[in-house]
Order: sequence, then structure tokens, then C-alpha cells
Amino acid sequence: MPEHHASGLPADWIGIALAAAAIGCYVAAVHRTRRRLPWPWRRVACWVAGVAAVTAAVVGPLADAAHQSFPAHMAAHLLIGMLAPLLLVLAAPVTLALRALAVVPARRLSALLRSLPVRFLTHPITAGAINAGGLWLLYTTDVFARMHDEPLLAAAVNVHLLLAGYLFTASMIGLDPDPHRASFALRAGVLLVVFAAHGVLAKWLVGHPPAGVPMAEAEAGGILMYYGGDVIDAVIIAVLCAQWYRATRPRGVPAAITRSA
Repeated sequence: MPEHHASGLPADWIGIALAAAAIGCYVAAVHRTRRRLPWPWRRVACWVAGVAAVTAAVVGPLADAAHQSFPAHMAAHLLIGMLAPLLLVLAAPVTLALRALAVVPARRLSALLRSLPVRFLTHPITAGAINAGGLWLLYTTDVFARMHDEPLLAAAVNVHLLLAGYLFTASMIGLDPDPHRASFALRAGVLLVVFAAHGVLAKWLVGHPPAGVPMAEAEAGGILMYYGGDVIDAVIIAVLCAQWYRATRPRGVPAAITRSA
């Protein structure tokens, strides 16, 4: 692995402060809305776990090890690019914000969701291209090697992984309002293509390590990316199938038996 800059103490504290702020804002919004409507505690748990996954990927022992070890880097990649987005999407933060905000800001947020740029970015094909394309760009160019010498580039890569992962997961199984939600058939098709691109990249890394990565570490990282990604992919597929069945279930089937997480 290339020489690196370990995360410094001020950067760690900034990361922890941002995580605490994210959790604090969510909990405060829940407290405000629960006076009128109940908010599922499982969504609070998803939000806290999602923020914790992001924090573990960018702060602390795993984040430091990720600069030295390719398998550790891949573990951090799975946390910030796949697990955290899944948990944050299941927390339905936009729905909570629409409930907690005052009328005018809530209307502005609603208008933003209906805008053309948001419609373009949240389309499954766009979100899938940003997600899968970013990963191929990271591991098949010199971006991976440079990010270990350029802290700002490393931060940008982490932000991209989180946002691209969230955008893609929300376009597939988002619980928040989406005025332009694509059909289940289209989402399922894009899901399979993106999952295939992720799997092919994992196998490609085994035979084509990024610059500075020993072959043995590339193999371990590729295996972790392949099988670790499969576990998270299976959860997304299960949620999508549950949503699809609930939307198209035959009449007379009680809704309670198809209730999703």
C-alpha cells in the first residue's frame, strides 16, 4: 500500500462531532414529531447504526488500518458505501424532516423533491451509473493511489461513496416520498446490472491489484468485497421484493402479513 497520512486527532474529533450532530438532529426531530404522530423506534435504530457505520469507516482504528491494508480499506468501503447507506435509507430521514419542519421549509423541501435535477439524480439508471461508475473509476485509475497521499481527495472519495451509495439505495428501496418513483421492473433490472458490475470489479481486483497493493492483499480485499457486498445486496433484494409484493398483492390478502421492516 502507498505511504499514508494517518487520521489526526483534530480530524477524528471533527468526525465524532459531526456524527453526534447527525444523531442529535434526528432524535430531536423524532421528539418533535412524536407529539403528533408516532415514529418507529426501529428507524431511529437504523439511523444511529448508519451514522455509527460511517464513523467507524472514517475515524478510529479501522480508518487508520485502511491506509495500510487493502482488506481493511475494503471493510471501510463496505461500511461507508453499502451498509451505512442501507441503514440510513431505512431510517427515512426525508419523511421525518417533512414532519418536523415548519410549513414553509417543508413545502420548499417537497418542491425540491419534485424538481428536475432531483428527478434525474434519483432515477435508478443515473444512480446506478454514479454508484458503479465511481467504484470502477476509483480502482482502475490512479485515484486509489493518490487518495493515500492527498487527504482532501481521500475525504472526497469517502463523501462520494456515502452519497452515491445512499442515492442508489434510495432509488431502489427508498421509504421516503418520491414523486418520480420508477417501476419495480426497471428497479429490479438496474439492481441486477449494478450488482453484476460490483461482483465483476471484485473479481477483477484479484487479478489486477491497484498500484502498491500486494497480490495477497488484493485477493483478500476482492473476496471481502465480493461476499460482503453479497450480504448487503441480499437485504436490498429482500426489501425490494417485499415492497413489490405488497404493492401488487392479490385482493383479500391481509396487509399485516406483508408488512415490511
